[in-house]
This record gives sequence, C-alpha cells and structure tokens, in this order.
Amino acid sequence: MIDDTIRLVTIGRIIRRRRRLLTILALVGALVGYGASVLFPPRYTTSASVLLPGTWEERELLTQTEVATSSVVVDRAAATLDWTGVSGSDLRDQVSAKATDGNIIKISGTADTPERAQRLCDQVAKEFVSYATRIASESADPGAAEELAALQQSVEDTSRRISRLADAADPGQTVESVQTRTELEKLRTALREAISTLKEADPADDEAKNMVVMGSAARPTGEAPPTRTQLIAGGALLFFLFAVVGHLTAARISRRLRGEPEIAAALGSALLGTVDVPVRRPTHRTEGPGPRAWIRRLVGLDVRWDIPTPQTSGDEASRRIRYRRVCSRLQDQLPSPRRLLVIFPEGDEIARLAAGELVVEAGGDPRLRAVAVPVSRPMVPDRGHESGALVVLSAGSWTAGELAGIAEACADAGHAVVGIVLAGPVRATRSADHPRQATVPALADLDGALDDATGVTG
Repeated sequence: MIDDTIRLVTIGRIIRRRRRLLTILALVGALVGYGASVLFPPRYTTSASVLLPGTWEERELLTQTEVATSSVVVDRAAATLDWTGVSGSDLRDQVSAKATDGNIIKISGTADTPERAQRLCDQVAKEFVSYATRIASESADPGAAEELAALQQSVEDTSRRISRLADAADPGQTVESVQTRTELEKLRTALREAISTLKEADPADDEAKNMVVMGSAARPTGEAPPTRTQLIAGGALLFFLFAVVGHLTAARISRRLRGEPEIAAALGSALLGTVDVPVRRPTHRTEGPGPRAWIRRLVGLDVRWDIPTPQTSGDEASRRIRYRRVCSRLQDQLPSPRRLLVIFPEGDEIARLAAGELVVEAGGDPRLRAVAVPVSRPMVPDRGHESGALVVLSAGSWTAGELAGIAEACADAGHAVVGIVLAGPVRATRSADHPRQATVPALADLDGALDDATGVTG
C-alpha cells in the first residue's frame, strides 16, 4: 500500500472487511450529531422584501443593505420588540440583508421560534424603511427646494405669456402667423420638459422616500439548516469518512514488508520459494483470550483488510508441486542427516497452515519440526539435532524490525536461517482430482499425528 495508487477496489475492500467497525463509528458519529443538535436549539429563518423604486446603481444597493443591518436599525427593532434578555447586539447576528434583482432588498431574520422570526423580520424591515426615509429627508437641501419652486413659478408665468402672445398673433392663416404660433408652442413644450426633469432630480422626491415593504414576512414552517436530521446524518458520514481515511493513511505509512528482496534482507537469508494456502474467506488473525481479543473479534479487527483478495487457486496437484520443490531444494542444500526447524511467526495463520503442509509434504526427508515463535519477544528452541531453521511467513504482515528479531532469536539459539518460504492465500476451489484429506493438521495435534521428526509445536 505504500507505493500503490488508492483505487475504488481498495476502498471497497475496507468497507467490506471493516463493515462492523465502520458501522459502529457511524453510529458514534450519529450520536455526536444528536448531541450537537441538543446543545444548539432549532432555529427558524424567514425574510421580508423592501422595494426601492426608481433607478439604483449597484453600489447604492450595497449601501442600502449595510443600512438595513446597521446597529441603528437593529437597536430600534430590539427596543420595539422588547424581548427579555435580548439586546440589539444579540439580534445583530440574527439579521442579514442582500440585494436581489429588481431593486429589492431582502431582509432575513432568525429566531428560536417561527413567531419570533416573523416578528423580527417585519420589525427590522419597518425600521429600515423609516430610517432610510429619514436620511433622505435630512440630506435634502432646503435652498435648492426653494429655488426649484421659484423656477417652477417662473416657468408657469412664462407659459401664460406665451399663450397671450400666441393669441395676439395675426389670427389669419398667413405663413408668418403659423410659424410664430408653432415656435411659441415649441418653446412652451421645452419649458414643460425642463421643469419635469428638474422635478425628477429634486432631492425632496428622492427614491428612498418611496421605499415600501412588500408584505409581511412568511411564518417559517421548518427549521433552518443545519437541522437535527442533518446534524445526525453529517456526524455519521463524517465519522465514516474519517475511519476510511484513517485506514488508508495507516496503510500508506505502514512499514510492513511486502517485497521479497526486503524480506530476505531483513532475515539475512535467501528465498527458497513461494507456496499457496487455500482459504475460503479473509484469514483471521490468531487472537488470545481476554476482553481485548474479544473486542477485536466483535468489531472485526481480527481480519486483515490490507491484503488483496486472494486469486483463484489451481488444483491440488499444482499446489503440492510448489511444496515438493521447496522440499527438494532443502534436500540439495542440507547435509545428512537432514533435520530442520520450521519457524513461523505466532499469529500468522497463513504461515501456520503453510508450515504444517510443508511438514506433511516432506514426509521425513528432510525431517522437519515446526515451531511458532512470538514476534513481540522471539524465543527459538535451542539447537538439538537440527542443522538450521527455515522461516515460513506471509508477505505484508511483519516489519523489518520484527523479522530481524526472529533472525536474532535463531542466532541466539544456534540456528542458521537456511532459507525463507513465502506463503500466500488463494481462493479454494473444488479440484478435478481427489485432494488429500486433512492436508493440514491442527497445531495441537501434529505432534501426536506425526513422529518426532515431523512434528509441529506452538
């Protein structure tokens, strides 16, 4: 896993082989989400719209949104509502505003009940319109308003004079009289358009004075996110993802050796071959008694997830050939009498099965005795009649330090590591030929089933 690319099949293998643990962690996450929903009571949000007639630039609309949530507006709303223990600073975090299309300011309010949320939103909208209108009125120039009124009066007087001049013109149908009346009418129209333009630009008629609240805010019917359901689901999903990422991270930083050269270097010996061990499901680790082992079995931690799904096994004959080749290499390598200690790490179920199969396949030549060695504190029996030790293990299960400890234990007991055999799991299938019955005896029964030269002790 250190150099492998993370694929969907890897995540699927984690979910399949760690489903108990992932389920438990998801339930814990759901409980944490439920606890968070209890600590944070439900909130309700609604909104009211304020229409700003006329033409407004974007920066002007942004200014109005700031005014709607200003401390002056919110403090006035808080004073009018007069809620116990709620001040303007408290409401400031519960009120927001934004400009939408059509020159509309949307004011939103959040409270712990639907009724309060509706009242808060309506009151803030009302105070915003009142305050914005007041600002527009105070910012108007009184002198400019008087000048505009005087100008309007002058224009009206001029219009009356133009009417009298038109009546005094030659009432005949001469070309000159018609042109005169036409020019006078154009002058009157231009004056009226000018005064209309001045009225539109009058500060006293600013668009802010025409703001209107577009109805009362709707009473919310559901909680504002995150709801209790969302918190529970989010907690479960978050813990589930953390568990999956944790598995992938642990696999990335794992120091367990998988390559044959690294394993051979750690044990200081050469690889004699690889053998297949048929299994029907992921191999369980051997767990001792006690509550810790029981908990590991309960949550599914006794099953390795980081080993690929075993490939389909060949027939019984092809598997036996691999064991015979290992035994043949041992016969060529060992002097007579060929006695050998077969060592496998305690807890390595694949290696245990392979060691038992090797003992059975050797049939006394060489004479093999299998022994389980604890990895935490390796201890190998002292050298007797054996001429060396053969280490059987599965790849990807042990670190370089653990294998080096086994090699040192062999050296302390006077055993030279004559070779390494790697055991790999394969999916068991029905063979076309007749497989041997009881191919791999149990460790506790091997000493009684075989003679002293072909025993397995744990």
